Amino acid sequence: MSQEQLSSAAGRIAGLTGRPNARVLVVGGGINGIATFRDLALQGVDVTLVERGDFVSGASSASSHMVHGGIRYLENGEFRLVKESVTERNGLLRIAPHYVKPLETTIPIYKTFSGILSAPFRLLVTHGRGKPNERGAFLIKIGLMMYDTFSRDGGQVPKHRFLGKKRALAELPDINPGLKYTATYYDASMHDPERLALDVLFDGLAAGSHARAFNYVSAVGNAEGGAHLRDEVTGEEFDFAADLIVNTSGPWTDLTNEALGDSTHYMGGTKGSHVVLDHPELLAATRGREIFFEHSDGRIVLIYPLKDRVLVGTTDINADPREATVCTDDEVEYFFDLVKHVFPKIEIKPSDIVYSFSGIRPLPTHDDTAPGFVSRDYRIVDGKAGATPTLSLVGGKWTTFRALAEHLSTEVMDRIGGKRTVDTTHLAIGGGRDFPTTDDARRLWVTSNADGRDTALVESFLTRYGTRAVQVLDALSEQPTELRHARGYYAEEIAHLTRTEQIVHLDDLLKRRTSLAFCGHMTVELFEELASILAAELGWTEEERAAEIARATHILVDAHRIELGKTGLTSI
Repeated sequence: MSQEQLSSAAGRIAGLTGRPNARVLVVGGGINGIATFRDLALQGVDVTLVERGDFVSGASSASSHMVHGGIRYLENGEFRLVKESVTERNGLLRIAPHYVKPLETTIPIYKTFSGILSAPFRLLVTHGRGKPNERGAFLIKIGLMMYDTFSRDGGQVPKHRFLGKKRALAELPDINPGLKYTATYYDASMHDPERLALDVLFDGLAAGSHARAFNYVSAVGNAEGGAHLRDEVTGEEFDFAADLIVNTSGPWTDLTNEALGDSTHYMGGTKGSHVVLDHPELLAATRGREIFFEHSDGRIVLIYPLKDRVLVGTTDINADPREATVCTDDEVEYFFDLVKHVFPKIEIKPSDIVYSFSGIRPLPTHDDTAPGFVSRDYRIVDGKAGATPTLSLVGGKWTTFRALAEHLSTEVMDRIGGKRTVDTTHLAIGGGRDFPTTDDARRLWVTSNADGRDTALVESFLTRYGTRAVQVLDALSEQPTELRHARGYYAEEIAHLTRTEQIVHLDDLLKRRTSLAFCGHMTVELFEELASILAAELGWTEEERAAEIARATHILVDAHRIELGKTGLTSI
């Protein structure tokens, strides 16, 4: 069954119920589940993935948009994880250059020797218990020297540099003049994490008919030789046979195992929230850099320019995966306080918030270890769903998704019998294939693919989709219809996404197929315009179209601090 047929209303899960079996069933469509699905598909394994919501709508949708080596993990003694993370960061800069870009990062430092004694004590004795002391220049310098060492092999970014107060203020004149030094190093930014994950998914689907993936399908019980599944759109339930079930449900791993009949207590995730600000003065003050630092309570936080907005985060609070997470008023006040700490002359108001988001990190249980010091590494655990063997993924992070998937799929093949034939280390992802990485190459690509179209339009599509832009451009008419309420997007473009990217709900489009929600480009008129396009493609009735607008509005109000005003959606 084709990708377009799978996206139609009538045939949405026909490819699943028509053949309700596979060698491997992957439960959970966040980045780690999707990457594992891709890896197995490329090895030729008969694999099916199901996700109870939309793809990348859980923990993976609440990231800080960074691909980083995790310099602070050095203090936890997680050297293996740092090495793997840096290696994968460098790799993603090569294989996903359309969405992963080098990110200059500056740490403001206010003390010289603070933390020297407490850091090794915490590493060797307390294991992260208690409140951390502020890290001073000496400790940060040692950490960055070690970080450079990890980055050296195949490194794609420059080494760190330290500046004294005078030079630091010359580079960042709006920063807190109370600092003593700044340390600047490079990691990487992830401009469109949801679209990157979709590219990974589409690579898996393109491997052949042995690879199938379905959103809005949940695992609700075990069955003889597999799992009992439910279509969350229609309510239809059915058995699905599999030789092995792979649980990649992230923070919900224990809940999925419970549904499958296996009682586990692996997870102890923490909540992290972010706000997105439309604030030109703050954006200019960052000088295009991420500001990454330790706040007075010991949390690592960031101020990050992205898409002409400023992302501010994050918190680290113990959370229950059974409860919905939202960015609270207390967290907003916390973010405003940390911005004031770094840029004391810049005023931030609640009305500057255009979007917020919150999620639960898929961390292991951690007893009395402080949330910020819980391991970000991952492990794979054997189990049983009735008589069906399972593998549960505990932990994992965006940066290491490719390596994690390689590890997990190898474990899968060891159990079902099979041999790896495809190495994904250097395999380009989606629109990163043949992506032009120099200005001259970019101009040539745009000119070669314009085909009489406005080159600015082609350029914008290359930025949005990488080289997969060719497929979207082919869907445009000779005179494409630009949306009235979202300039730079086109009706034919939205229709193409609806046909080919398994969009089920309006909010899937707003939050995960485009950046419209993230950037705050939301009005009632836009909802109406987009819902009409989706209705034509998916066969919605007028009642269903209205229900989708109401659903999207409800989600944005409840989960993202958006209030429906008289003439449109305005931030609160």
